[in-house]
Amino acid sequence: MRDERRLLGQLQGQGLLSDLDVYFAELLLQKSDQPSELLALAAAMASRATNEGHVCFDLNEMADRPLNGLDGQVIASVPSLHDWSARLRQSGVVGTPGEHQPLILDASGRLYLHRYWKYEHRLGFLLDERAGRQAPDVDEAVLRTGLKQLFPNTGDEIDWQKQAAAAAVLRRLSVISGGPGTGKTTTVMRLLALLRQQPDGEALRFTLAAPTGKAAARLQEAIQQSRSSHQLPPALVDSLPELASTLHRLLGVRHGSTGFIHNRDNPLALDVLVLDEASMVSVALMAKLLEALPDSARLILLGDKDQLASVEAGAVLGDICSGYRGPTPHFAEQLQRVTGESPPPDSSDPRALADSVVVLKKSYRFDSASPIGRLAGAVNTGNFKQAWELLEEGGIASQICRIPVTADTAKHAAGRYVKIFEMIGKEAAPSEIFASLNDYRVLCALQQGPDGVIAINRRIEAELRSRGYITGDSEWFQGRPVLVTRNSYGLGLYNGDIGVALPNPQAGGEIAVVFPVADGSFRRIAPARLPEYQTVFAMTVHKSQGSEFNEVLLQLPARDNPLLTRELLYTAITRARSRFYISTEQEVFRSLVHRQLRRNSGLAEVLWQ
Repeated sequence: MRDERRLLGQLQGQGLLSDLDVYFAELLLQKSDQPSELLALAAAMASRATNEGHVCFDLNEMADRPLNGLDGQVIASVPSLHDWSARLRQSGVVGTPGEHQPLILDASGRLYLHRYWKYEHRLGFLLDERAGRQAPDVDEAVLRTGLKQLFPNTGDEIDWQKQAAAAAVLRRLSVISGGPGTGKTTTVMRLLALLRQQPDGEALRFTLAAPTGKAAARLQEAIQQSRSSHQLPPALVDSLPELASTLHRLLGVRHGSTGFIHNRDNPLALDVLVLDEASMVSVALMAKLLEALPDSARLILLGDKDQLASVEAGAVLGDICSGYRGPTPHFAEQLQRVTGESPPPDSSDPRALADSVVVLKKSYRFDSASPIGRLAGAVNTGNFKQAWELLEEGGIASQICRIPVTADTAKHAAGRYVKIFEMIGKEAAPSEIFASLNDYRVLCALQQGPDGVIAINRRIEAELRSRGYITGDSEWFQGRPVLVTRNSYGLGLYNGDIGVALPNPQAGGEIAVVFPVADGSFRRIAPARLPEYQTVFAMTVHKSQGSEFNEVLLQLPARDNPLLTRELLYTAITRARSRFYISTEQEVFRSLVHRQLRRNSGLAEVLWQ
């Protein structure tokens, strides 16, 4: 197997494969009846693909062309898809869908690690099955009355929130996608109220969940704001849920295991599950969630299909929404009966999933003239010319502002963060300090590098030290914001939670890290007890998902990088409520707008074809 390992060594030496990719490929070579360079390459690329967020490796991307190294030299020649597939199937370690082999190769040339094929296959089946069933015993007259009460007619345009609420009551599966400010949370509160109004609705058990602790806290905060907005009758408001859970807490973590307490044999005790920020959920976690849902339960997925996909493998929300062109003619008639309006049906004989998807189209945060809304729209449609013109038009007094790349963004950021240190000096309440912290945030595209999170955090800290706001040599200075990066179920801290180091008056001023609690209170934890964490004057765009800030500064690297995508840029822009700053070169910005994130997966094909 020297030749096979030679190829792996060359690819690893050029940084194209990780140690894990090589180890996995070598393991399969040892198990194979017919080890070959082509098997080594396919196995290593399948491993690499999942680590890069793909569910599978598409052989079509390499088939029938030379394999070049970073130096442009040809490392190997790859045969046609037909010949490569045939060689893999003769290896004894590559099977077809349904077989029990380490690798699964489907008819389209998608090569899966076995467990990821199982996740995708099972998820596709469960989504399709749930989408194909209407909810039983829906009283259309009661629903029609409730819709008129909660969604009064405001014009001739289709009320997409009303459509989404009606569909969620009528279907077992509901997928509501919408950009920032389109009213996803408002819609959910009203559709839960509609469910309460149904016969036996008072007995329904509602559960709210999100992928991360931060996203769950944001959902909870939004729900509580909606509860106090007087948009619903008080009796209905009092019957709606107040607390949200992370998915891991909901499913019940088994320490030392990838499985959960709740599964097919021990389903969740609920009737309606609302899952926010669904774009952040991987194919593996979504499959496990669907397995744990009772057959009779409604599942309502909320999210923005245009945002970044999950950090782990899959782009589930995007795949679910990818084939949507409108409801089936039959369901369009039902929507017309209960809402008095209906979107045009899809006449191409779509799958049942078409009746489960609604895309909210009207933003109540950004109107058509809003610079942030226009910038997000231009980026989302790949219109570089319009997006760049908006940046050029903007200025320091505008909603959007391009900062010259020669400017020191650390100084800009430090100037905003000094308020936190001044508030600590005045012994301000933790609630005021957190409000100030969440008013502004620096976002970075990358973790490493001169314009990455680690470097920017160090530069901001150095700038604050030079201004005298941070004193002493201890890493635990007053006002240090920290981001938890690993779950600690014992402490009740979760990846994405943010705390601030503050003096503890009950302990002689000793530093403790203060974290907000869902009920509005705060708790203090000694720094030594924290799970893994990092300073968070700046954070990655990925980590910012599920959060909103009044103002955002996006620091892009000076050079292009394959990780920089349109979805990353769109996600960063839509974190800002009132002002968006960006530090970027024109060509780097152009690359982001034109480069779309593509996750290799067969889920969309399973669901829509």
